[in-house]
Amino acid sequence: MYRQTLVVQRHWLQELLWPRLICTSADCGDLPFKQKYLVVFTVGFSQKDIVNTAVSKFSGNFTILLFHYDGRTSEWDEFEWSKKAIHISVMRQTKWWYAKRFLHPDVIAPFEYIFIWDEDLGVEHFNAEEYIKLVRKHGLEISQPALEARSGLTWQMTRKRDNVEVHKETTEQPGWCTDPHLPPCAGFVEIMAPVFSRKAWRCVWYMIQNDLVHGWGLDLAIGRCAQPANEKVGVVDAQWIVHNGVPSLGNQGESQQGRPGWEGVRNRCRDEWTEFRKRMEKAEKEYLQENSHS
Repeated sequence: MYRQTLVVQRHWLQELLWPRLICTSADCGDLPFKQKYLVVFTVGFSQKDIVNTAVSKFSGNFTILLFHYDGRTSEWDEFEWSKKAIHISVMRQTKWWYAKRFLHPDVIAPFEYIFIWDEDLGVEHFNAEEYIKLVRKHGLEISQPALEARSGLTWQMTRKRDNVEVHKETTEQPGWCTDPHLPPCAGFVEIMAPVFSRKAWRCVWYMIQNDLVHGWGLDLAIGRCAQPANEKVGVVDAQWIVHNGVPSLGNQGESQQGRPGWEGVRNRCRDEWTEFRKRMEKAEKEYLQENSHS
């Protein structure tokens, strides 16, 4: 409500101020220090220690933003960095629900790279500044740190490789890839810990659907936002993480007919994946039809 009021009043306020006092650009001003990157975690307070360790891997060049799905925000101030972080709290929502509503490309345009991460990642072998150096070196617009295979991985693309800095393609199970240059064999990262350039995020944000809040299927489509995807999408092996697999948000699902809540969450994820795939296929078909006549 406050933001809406501010926008409405902006025009007449300008008439009341001296011209040299008016700033019409989001990037004007002479602050002595500007943070260049944004890292976002969707969190519950029960994972505070894991998140605190993760935040320690991001330098002062990063703005920290926490989306709180459990409503507990003030408790985080036991960590000094939390007092300077941005906190947004909406009960029982998901990472991609928040991203669609609070990470509009115009709002976060000042940031060169945007990290949109889960809360349960081990970061012993990760340094954010070194990661960005590698992303730039290899021309990656969309990326993720490699995953150490302590447990089974869904996708071979994300598995850490030794003795390389970055990889951009893989070999999957028979029948999983219709083309070796297409997802999930290339142009693919998972939605667990993606990193986007400013340009790529502007495209990906529009791809996120308002009502499909879990993001399933998004990882197979985001390569369209960094073409050619087999060159500009990749996994950084030299800076890797561990997925601890803590189903904290999934446990907030409501139990029905004696079945655990997480089953309902998982079923919705699968349904959303099916719906997202249908919408992508429909949009692509319509696009090709429109351009075939031009």
